[in-house]
Formats: sequence, C-alpha cells, structure tokens
Amino acid sequence: MATFNKVIIKEITQETANAVSVLFDIPPHLQTEFNFTAGQYITLQKEIEGAFVRRAYSICSTPQSGTIRVAIKAVENGIFSQYATSQMKVGDEIEISAPEGRFLLNPEANKNYIGFAAGSGITPILSMVETVLEKESTATFTLVYGNKSEVNTIFYKRLNDLKNSFSERFNLHYIFSREEVKNELKGRIDENVTSYFVKNRYKETSFDEAFLCGPEEMIQKVSKTLENSKIAKEHIHFELFTAAVDKEVTSEIKAGTSEVTVLIDDEETTFTMQQKDTILAASLRNNLDAPYSCQGGVCSSCMGKVTEGKAVMVKNSILTDSEIEEGLVLACQAYPTTSKITIDFDDV
Repeated sequence: MATFNKVIIKEITQETANAVSVLFDIPPHLQTEFNFTAGQYITLQKEIEGAFVRRAYSICSTPQSGTIRVAIKAVENGIFSQYATSQMKVGDEIEISAPEGRFLLNPEANKNYIGFAAGSGITPILSMVETVLEKESTATFTLVYGNKSEVNTIFYKRLNDLKNSFSERFNLHYIFSREEVKNELKGRIDENVTSYFVKNRYKETSFDEAFLCGPEEMIQKVSKTLENSKIAKEHIHFELFTAAVDKEVTSEIKAGTSEVTVLIDDEETTFTMQQKDTILAASLRNNLDAPYSCQGGVCSSCMGKVTEGKAVMVKNSILTDSEIEEGLVLACQAYPTTSKITIDFDDV
C-alpha cells in the first residue's frame, strides 16, 4: 500500500496563468524512497474543506537532479488543482507518496527518441528530454509539443533553453491550435502532423522509441501513424490524461449485489456491495485503506488481482491483455459481475 509522507512545499513557480510547478523539500531520510525513473508520478494528498483529496501528478524534474518537482494545471471543477494553483503556499505541509507508474524512460546511448505531448502532458516528457540530453551524449530527442498558444505553453522558456544548450541533439517543434507563430505549425497533433515529422522532416532518422502524453484521441492517432511508419508497437509508450468509457463493457454491469472479500496488508475484510458501484468506491466507504490516486483509470495506483469471481473495467489504458487474463484490474474502474468476488491488493 502507498505510504504518505509529510513534506514541506519548498518552491512554487508560476509556469502559465493557470499552471504552477511545485518543488518539495524531501528530507534526507526519505531521499532513497523518492528515487525515481523519468516518466513516473507521485500522489499528493491534502485535506481540503474537511475531506482528504488525492491526485496523481507526473514528476517534471530529472532523477539525476535529486529533486521532486511536479506541474499542476488548474482544471475546471478540479478540487485539488484549483487549490494547488490558487491557495497552496511555500512552507505549507502536504503528504506525498513514493514515485510509481509504468510510463518509463531509461536512456541508452546512440538512440533516437521522439516525443509527442499536448498541454500538461509535457510534464513527464520534460523529465525524459532532460534525462536523455544530460545522461547520453550520443542520444537525440525530437519533441513535438501542442498547445493553444505560446502563453499557454507550460515550460516554454525551459524547453527553449534546452534547445539552445543542446541544439545538435534536441529537436523542438511547437504546434499551436489558436494562434499562428512564425516557423511553427498551426493546428493539433494528429495523423498528418505525425507523418510530417517522421516521414518527411526526419525521414533520414530511425526513431528507436516514442513517448506520448496527452488526450486519448491524440494518443490513438499518433500511435497508429507511428506503427505505420515502422516503429514497433512495443516501442511506443504512452500516458493518457483521461480514458474513454468502453460502452460494450458498460452493458455487462447489472443491478444486483456482490459479496466482496478484500485483502489489504495481509488483512481480509468482507462486505456486500452494489454491482453498479466500483470496487474501490465500495472499499473506501467500508473504511478500507485501498490504494488509489487518479480515480480515472489512467494510473496504476489502485491495481488489484481478482482471485475469485469476475469484474469488468469500463476504462483501462494501463493493463495489458495478458495482465487482465491474470486477473489484474484497476479497482477504480472495476465492477463486480459475480455474486462473490475476492480482490487482492497485496499480490500485484
């Protein structure tokens, strides 16, 4: 289970009008626990208006920096993001959990990396870019970054500084949907934009791995185009903002009840829940310390293993087909479909 540690907010930087980056003061005795790989996220927890709220945010600093910094963009009706971008102050105490996640880059020499990011999707990608540039002098990184406008572009100055410092190995391209900027594309990242870069602009470059972060529609279009451009599917890595609901799976959810047995920290608890409710929500209502973070099916914090019975997931952008066959589910998206079900949060 995730353990939350109380730390102090060391620095808050206004990156855009509605986005900040937050640096945490990690005490010496926690440094090892907070070692991470570029692309991972941490979960923040804060009591807001009398209720504890958790949210996952990708780390934008690099592993070699020895620091933990995340970027937070205000989302309409987002309880945590609105608090973080308008009320959080330097010196405040907050709880954070150790880094986790499967969106990982381990830089290697002589590799050519390409990244596609939209909006706040730049957060983990920035960590990857800097990690490659600083650690592998023979590796390159090409980044295509989409935003509404220059003023809405998170880390705009930082990226341009990297371009100036590593001009031979870092190719930086912006695309803006709501304004025209000299020497940059206008529009959104789609099949045509992807083809332009991999088949025309960099047709002489063989890209070894691709990293994508943004809306699901963008991820699907870019992934398909990259596969058609001879980049193997297993070398295309992505992380979504949100996952779409699978309507076919939704139809499998029926009215009824299930007896659920949950194993957490070697303790079993059994309760009855409605089948039109998620296993995570029901577990939390029964005062169980079930792991969770985003609650949107786009991180792996709430992963558990169904050892008896069956559950279906209405969203999933994390688990592979083989993992699902093994019984793994994302509890925040899992609905029981049998009268009895057992889920093990320890054996994952």
